Amino acid sequence: MPLDVKSKKEVIEEFATHKGDTGSPEVQAALLTEQIKNLTNHLKEHPHDVHSRRGLLSMVNRRRRLLQYLLKKDNERYVGLIGKLGLNK
Repeated sequence: MPLDVKSKKEVIEEFATHKGDTGSPEVQAALLTEQIKNLTNHLKEHPHDVHSRRGLLSMVNRRRRLLQYLLKKDNERYVGLIGKLGLNK
């Protein structure tokens, strides 16, 4: 389920590293996390929606790769992001 414009702007403002930042790994991972939460709730109501489940797995893997990249580049930013997102790593 795509994010609405208002919630997307809120996530970008919260995780941006500088003004106008939309492409940093922090912002991308945060947006993916919000989409994953929304899609997880959708799949609880519609457990047989196989196409959406495939999209969910794709998003989880994309977020995992972004987090691995951030861990390799800057461990402090990685730890801070994991804490803000509430992920277990």
